[in-house]
Amino acid sequence: MHNIKRDLSNLLGWRTNKKIVVIESDDWGSIRMPSISSFEKLKDKGLDLISLDAGRYNQNDTLASKNDLEGLFDILSSIKDRNGNNCVFTAVSVVANPDFERIKNSDFQKYFYEPFTETLKKYEGREGSFELWKEGIERRIFVPQMHGREHLNVIAWMRALQNGDRQTRLAFNEGVWGFVSDKNTLPNTDFQAAFLFSEPWELGYHESVINEGLDLFEKLFGYRAEYFVPPNGAFNNHLNHILRKNGIKFRSASKIQFEPFSNGKTKKVFHWLGQKEENGIRYITRNCFFEPSQLGKEWVDSCLNDIAIAFRWHKPAIVSSHRVNYIGGLNMKNRNNGLTQLKRLLQTIQENWPDVLFLTTPELGKLIQPNFHER
Repeated sequence: MHNIKRDLSNLLGWRTNKKIVVIESDDWGSIRMPSISSFEKLKDKGLDLISLDAGRYNQNDTLASKNDLEGLFDILSSIKDRNGNNCVFTAVSVVANPDFERIKNSDFQKYFYEPFTETLKKYEGREGSFELWKEGIERRIFVPQMHGREHLNVIAWMRALQNGDRQTRLAFNEGVWGFVSDKNTLPNTDFQAAFLFSEPWELGYHESVINEGLDLFEKLFGYRAEYFVPPNGAFNNHLNHILRKNGIKFRSASKIQFEPFSNGKTKKVFHWLGQKEENGIRYITRNCFFEPSQLGKEWVDSCLNDIAIAFRWHKPAIVSSHRVNYIGGLNMKNRNNGLTQLKRLLQTIQENWPDVLFLTTPELGKLIQPNFHER
């Protein structure tokens, strides 16, 4: 049944005879869980930190250290494609985090954010890690693209803080927002889904988040982002024109997108690889998955199977693999496991398909639409 679903999901969209592998890794730059101490304190106070898929993030995911990045870069640089290019991560990144101190000093009446490079300075072992980000860009081994200004639904979070929601305030005191909120007090709330909204006016705020975030991306990295992946997937397609105006050429979406509207309503929208939206943005859809921090599954074999199916249908293999898989700041075993399995995955790809090409997502997008030009 799994293979039948994968076959069907690869039917529509752009095709190629080339064996292309793109690895998209989300969440770089976001805080998630600051420390083991914060995790234990919040768990003891009754916050749900381990339910569903959120548990692996809260127990393992935090800002990347120099050691995390060095370990990842060593593996990526050790694997070459047919043209001699190393494997590369499209590092889908946020560029800011909440400035907790300024928010608290405003008595929770105003939201402030800081560039993630400022956040890094506050975390032991991360102070100089941005130099490795820049090295990764120069070596075309770790190439950031846009995930959002922050991985946070600012309006929903600030509303909960202003209303004195107990769990939200407790988490705030530890520098955390990414927990599963109490559905009795905060129904239909997902603090991680930056572009969910409950009132139509919030779309205007989302426009400002996109504008400011993409400008900050250019300031930090020295180039405009071309690819955008909405945090947690939720995104109203009306905002595509703001993305396009800011230089975004390609956007990630699920093959079946539940487009959010106000008051919790959604609309089912179908997408396929290379689909062109009316303002010119092309959709990129993932078809392979590699999440070794999610235990209980043989991820190398599963991902290799996904890739084989993609190639059988003459599709590029677009692999989803989140930052959490490669982080050791909270749990060293997590990083060791993720890097070991990544190396085995990449080595087997190289052996099974010696004519493989490793591309970033924008490089793939330009193959799909080679004559793309600015409007």
